[in-house]
This record gives sequence, C-alpha cells and structure tokens, in this order.
Amino acid sequence: MFIDHVKIYVKAGDGGNGCVAFHREKYVAKGGPSGGDGGKGGNIVLVVDTGDNTLLKYKYKRKFVAQNGGDGKPAKFHGATAEDLILPVPPGTVVKDPETDLVIKDMSEPGEQFVLCRGGRGGWGNQHFATPTRQIPRFAKNGTKGQEREVILELKMLADVGLVGLPNVGKSSILSCISEAKPKIANYHFTTLSPNLGVVKTGEGQGFVVADIPGLIEGASEGAGLGHEFLRHVDRCRLILHVVDISCAEGRDPIDDIKLINTELSQYSCELASRRQIIIANKADAMPEDFDKKKFERFVENNGWLLIYTSAATGENLDELVRTVDRMLQQLPEMTRYESEYSMEDVAVASDDRSVEITKEDGVYVVEAEWLFNLMGSVNFSDRESLMYFQRVLKNNKVIEALEAAGCTDGDTVCIYDFEFDFVTQYREAADPQSAAF
Repeated sequence: MFIDHVKIYVKAGDGGNGCVAFHREKYVAKGGPSGGDGGKGGNIVLVVDTGDNTLLKYKYKRKFVAQNGGDGKPAKFHGATAEDLILPVPPGTVVKDPETDLVIKDMSEPGEQFVLCRGGRGGWGNQHFATPTRQIPRFAKNGTKGQEREVILELKMLADVGLVGLPNVGKSSILSCISEAKPKIANYHFTTLSPNLGVVKTGEGQGFVVADIPGLIEGASEGAGLGHEFLRHVDRCRLILHVVDISCAEGRDPIDDIKLINTELSQYSCELASRRQIIIANKADAMPEDFDKKKFERFVENNGWLLIYTSAATGENLDELVRTVDRMLQQLPEMTRYESEYSMEDVAVASDDRSVEITKEDGVYVVEAEWLFNLMGSVNFSDRESLMYFQRVLKNNKVIEALEAAGCTDGDTVCIYDFEFDFVTQYREAADPQSAAF
C-alpha cells in the first residue's frame, strides 16, 4: 500500500523533577541538602531511511510520545536522561505545520536527522538552592514539559525526471524498458495505482531517477481520478517527459491530450508547468497512415518542446531518449529542495512568554498561564522560604499588577490552579510578603 500523506501527533518527554533530600550519615552532623537533578526528557527525532519509499508505518499509529526523564534521587544522584524517540521517514518527506501549511523541514539527504520536538529540561534538586542564609532549602524544581505538536508528513519523491500523461499511453512500459523497474503493465486504464521509481544507468556510477506518475485525467488538479493524489511527486522533477499515444488507438487527438495534461499541471502549479518538457510520441510503430504528422510536429515546435518518437514495444529510439534526457539534466538546475518557512524562533519566544490570563468566576479571580503551571510544581507551599520565592516571582513577572488592573482589591480571593489566597494591596510595600498577601 502506498501512503504519501499523513498527519501525526508527537510529544517529547517531560524533564524529571528535582529531589528534596538531606545528607544523612553517621557522625556527619547537618550534612546539608543532597537532592539530585531530574533527567532530560527524550527528543522526537526524524531520520531519513533510504530503505523506505512510503509512509505506511504511520497509517495506523499516529501518536508518538517519547519517554520522560527520571526524577532526581538523594545523595546528589541525577535522574536518568531519557532516550530519544527515532521516527524514520523516506527520502523526500516534507514536514509541514497543519495550521499554516508552512514547511518545517525537507528531509531529503540520506541519514539526515532533525529534532522535531525537544525534551523538557530536568528540574534542579534542592542542593542548588542552598545559600549562606538558606541552608536547608525544602523545595526543588520540577522538570519542564517536552514540546508537543501535530505535523503533516508529505512525501514528494526524489526523482530527476517525471513521466506524465493520460492513462494507458505507455508510461510504465517505457520505465520498464529504460530501467530495472518492474511496474505492473496491462492494457487498461489506471493499471498504475501508485508512483513507481526507476534508476536509469548512463555510465559507470552515473544515471538519473525516473518517476512514473499514475495517469492524469481532466480535472486531476481538482481531485479527479488519481492525479491529484500524486501530482506532488512531480514537484521536485527537473525535467518532465510528457508521454502521448501517437497511435490514436482510443480515437483521441494527441494535440488535445497534450493541452489537457498541461492545463492540469498549470492549475496545480504554474512553476511546475513551466519546467522543461520532452514530448514522447509513444506507440510510433502503430501510427495511423492518415495521421497529420506535420501538424503535430508544428504544434510541438511552436511551444518550444523537444519531440521524440518512441515505441516501448519495439524499443525504437529509447536509447536516444536516455541520451537526450541525460544531456539535458546536466544543463538543468539541481533538484528542488524546500527551505524551511517555519521560524523556530517564534516557538522559543512563545515558550518564554510570561503573560497571564485572568478571569473572574463567581467572585474569584482565576489566574492561568503555562509558565505558572510549571512553576507551581516547584513550590512547596508548606515551607515559608519556598512560599516567599513564589511571591517574588509573581511580583517580578507583574502578575500582581495584572490582578490590580483586572479590578482585584483587598480581600478578594485569587486562585492560581489549586492554590487560593486573599489578595492584599499592601503587598507591594510589605516587608514580609507572606503575612501581607497570603
């Protein structure tokens, strides 16, 4: 089964929590804090696997979560760093953001790796919070959350040349003759249900890759037939081999067929339609005697295309076709690579955002923010020093100002997740914030 477009959910591992512990040993009085740090969460890493040519492995399993980092231990033992979760993808896979359709990464180089989601950092153990005036810290930091997102994986085959044309014009037959590929060949429409790749050898260690794209029909660019699903595989091709049935076996006019396919290409992508083309007049051995050859050649010449008469059945001109394609490829630009359109800096800015959302529900001011949620896990609300640290963070990040701007006054109840306290405006000038605000 050929799968070339999937949407998956990925989440990196959370960082492990720091540990609150104190050194205990015989004859060692007041050993001090000894809580270890939490381990780092596992990353989500995409790796190009040259042995793959489909996204089939992501058809049924579409949720991937990396392991969390280990929690810190006493005696200054750090938590274990989680292993990265490796997701193999075939060469030519383009990673996109589903909301904006922007390209995040083009995975094309063999063995290339890309960290799609980074694991959370491990939290500090209480050993880091010891100071000359705070010698027994009873709090530690929780690990941060790993990044999570939905992405689209879209396979765009890595082929130098694309074979396009209406169904049953002989594309698969030509591919089988000029390469070692063995596509299914039969005398009926839509024999080819998925793209086929073939490597054409032109010399020792040299050659090019040809993609046989399933037959296009009128309306393919709008989703008709199989063409809409597979037109993306021509996106990277440097040269298009436009195959047309010159035998007119089905009563069609080859000129009309060429116009129809080029119309579909231009409606799908103007840039794609502007690529260099070679018109392959296939089944030349069965060309009817009354065929207006001069009119056909004049039409091709007027559009600036090169014309080659071939026959996959007899092998006529196939060697010339290979030589011509090889010569033209040497003059054409390199295969298309998609530059990243998605700024990871925007993600970093969003993660450093310290804004809060304040709502009033039944007379209670509810404060919410992701950074506050992470902070709550590192606060020991039964410890005075830890509580004072929490208050300083609220003040320094202007949460108190935001509450006042929202109308919060003396005696009002404030709820930050599962922690409630009575707001006191004198908090700003209070020498002891604990007694003033909470």
